[in-house]
Amino acid sequence: MIGIAPDLPEPDRAEGAAHPRFAMSLVGHERAQSQFLEAVNTGRLHHAWLITGPPGIGKATLAWRLARFLLTTPEPSSDASLFGAPEPLTSLDPGPDTAPLSRVEALSEPGLFLLRRGWDAKTKKLRTVITVDEVRALNGFFALSRPDGGRRVVIVDAADEMNANAANALLKRLEEPPAQTVFLLVSHMPSRLLPTIRSRCRTLPCTRLPEAQMAEVLARLLPDTPADERAALAQLADGSPGTALRLQVHDGVSLGREIDALLASMPGVDRMRAVALAAGLSARDAQDKRSLCLDLMDQAMARIARAGVLGGDGPLARLAPDPDAGRRWAQAQQDESARVRRGLAVNLDAHSLILDMVLRIDKLAADCAAGR
Repeated sequence: MIGIAPDLPEPDRAEGAAHPRFAMSLVGHERAQSQFLEAVNTGRLHHAWLITGPPGIGKATLAWRLARFLLTTPEPSSDASLFGAPEPLTSLDPGPDTAPLSRVEALSEPGLFLLRRGWDAKTKKLRTVITVDEVRALNGFFALSRPDGGRRVVIVDAADEMNANAANALLKRLEEPPAQTVFLLVSHMPSRLLPTIRSRCRTLPCTRLPEAQMAEVLARLLPDTPADERAALAQLADGSPGTALRLQVHDGVSLGREIDALLASMPGVDRMRAVALAAGLSARDAQDKRSLCLDLMDQAMARIARAGVLGGDGPLARLAPDPDAGRRWAQAQQDESARVRRGLAVNLDAHSLILDMVLRIDKLAADCAAGR
């Protein structure tokens, strides 16, 4: 397995959580699990699976659960026994061969290859993309024979992060897959992948967790957090435990309330409040909190847009009084935070970018209120 040294950050680990390879149970995604298990039981195990859905909902945890199952469960024999066909498997829990489990956690299992963004020794940062050199490392992985003749598993997390050369190199592997190998591709936005990659995978769609399952997951992940705070995190996270953990790390509940208060003051935004928000997000070490703020602003504008298009009576619904206003808010939700992110990427002043975004949104609120 190819991994990152223990003292380096892991690009496929959600902030505030343990890496998904340590999660021995999975809440939710029952349909995806049953689809995979059916493929195993019917002898139609595809060589590549595309696990799709929004970020933070447990796709990587599912991929590692499938990997442990594949590495510890023997392939069904094609020969019928004297007692007839074997009983179908009913669970994706690890099989009888427990030896790989500790090696998976230690990133030392020879039957597993983890393809993810690497560490750039020159910049002392994680690379922003998966490069072709990282995909080419599969050559060495497949060159080694398995002494036990067992399966190989390749996890790609996240497949959306491959650059063009890396994607084309992986495509060649998917077109001519080595025997007894299963590829598990985690994807937040499958539309970004090459159509030819998507066509060579069977899709396992995963959805946001319902309220009861969110409560169960957060009770496990945040046992010392008060129940009312967990409920507030769940509401903001919209079915994504990973997002809830990120919110908890950066006091996202308070930040979300501040954004709602700003929007509630529109049109005619409270400028002092807007300046204070921009100032609090302009520090050099506030990159993660800035990103979270933009995500929460997107989420709030999406709620306003839905209220305008579909009708609603929430506290911010008055900002989109009709479907046309709702569509304008939906367009702003796509444009405004993207404008800030582009500016931050070229090192423009964060304070000015965020304050300008708030003022532009305030103008939209005024225009919608006036029917302009």
